[in-house]
Amino acid sequence: MLPAPAHRQIILFGRYPVPGATKTRLIPILGALGAADLQRQLTERAVAGLAGNRTAPLSFAFAGGTRDQVHRWLARFKIRLVPQPEGDLGQRMRRMLDRALDQGAGQVVLVGTDVPGLTARHARMAFEALAGHDLVLGPSTDGGYYLVGCRRPVDIFDAIPWGTPEVLAKSLAAAQKQGLSTALLPELYDIDTDADLKQWQPRGQWRRPYLSVVIPALNEARGIAETISRMQAKGTEIIVADGGSRDGTPALARRAGAAVVETPRGRAIQQNRGAGAATGRVLLFLHADTRLPDDFGPQIFELLMDPELALGAFRFATDWAHPAMRWIERTANWRSSYLRMPYGDQAFFMRRELFDRAGGFPPLPIAEDLFLARRMARLGRLALAPGAAVTSARRWRSRGILRTTLINCLIAGGCLLGVDPCRLAPLYKKGGPFG
Repeated sequence: MLPAPAHRQIILFGRYPVPGATKTRLIPILGALGAADLQRQLTERAVAGLAGNRTAPLSFAFAGGTRDQVHRWLARFKIRLVPQPEGDLGQRMRRMLDRALDQGAGQVVLVGTDVPGLTARHARMAFEALAGHDLVLGPSTDGGYYLVGCRRPVDIFDAIPWGTPEVLAKSLAAAQKQGLSTALLPELYDIDTDADLKQWQPRGQWRRPYLSVVIPALNEARGIAETISRMQAKGTEIIVADGGSRDGTPALARRAGAAVVETPRGRAIQQNRGAGAATGRVLLFLHADTRLPDDFGPQIFELLMDPELALGAFRFATDWAHPAMRWIERTANWRSSYLRMPYGDQAFFMRRELFDRAGGFPPLPIAEDLFLARRMARLGRLALAPGAAVTSARRWRSRGILRTTLINCLIAGGCLLGVDPCRLAPLYKKGGPFG
């Protein structure tokens, strides 16, 4: 007879996804963001499959992130979170197994996160095997194993060449040398290579970029190539939604490596058309005269690790070191943080499915960003990334700081009070890049 569930434990052994440090062998294929997102999805898939069954309580033993980060990410599953101990892979696994046994578990099963075929059935099979064996292993097709379980301390983790095809064979040899009775589960594959991705999703779903950058443009020939070059990265696509430029912007954008969608004039229309052509799982809307920090991708990824986040934006800054502009920047960031009213020149980003659920940017002549932010606030949290989106101060320079600020305040206040944006549009039109 199997022990009661309270005397069994399942330990899911994984990492907090960090772009550039997670699934590194797949970065040349998926990019740093795509590889980290793969790790995220595989982990969530494993947690969901194991947490909802009654086989045994589930703990997630994590590395690569803080407890607060992991809690924010996985709190909805209501599982125990435990930081991994120090040491190499074998030492960490052994210590986690021994700790569970010391805490009174009669059977402990430890599994990895990157095995898409793993289900609660495999955990049940492992516990059933432990009723008559000291050790159970789940072989993986690369010569390692995706699961290890025991009912007493086992010493099979020393001098194992982790990450090689010899892992399973040497572990079995160590078990035999100690006289451990061993059972093997069905073989599964984990996701480490391009071939593994093709086996899991033969239609190439993971070839889709993680991030699509949509840049609405109108006569931006002077800076569009530089804007595109700063955003280029593996696993990122760039789409310029051109609203009828007459200065060669579309040709320059294509030459710089972006896809170009030609649309009617109007920022809302352009951004929606650009989003319609995008294939990424996350959308970033970037004004052509705005520059993001070099690590914009990891900042976006980290904020979106919060499943409650609906809309993110960067902090506001301009390229004009004028004392009045610094005051405007501080006021804008206060407004964004406390009133949850970021503007589009702060580079909105969000998951594609939430953008679609919100209906995209409303087809308005002005303030489409404000209205989208209000829609997104009904779907979840709004938050600012730590870095700043540095926007050209050309409107403030050409119109004057006081005049431009007053116009912006009148437009925002009028929209919040219910004034039709079409009536407010003439305030912005004169001298505006989309007027």
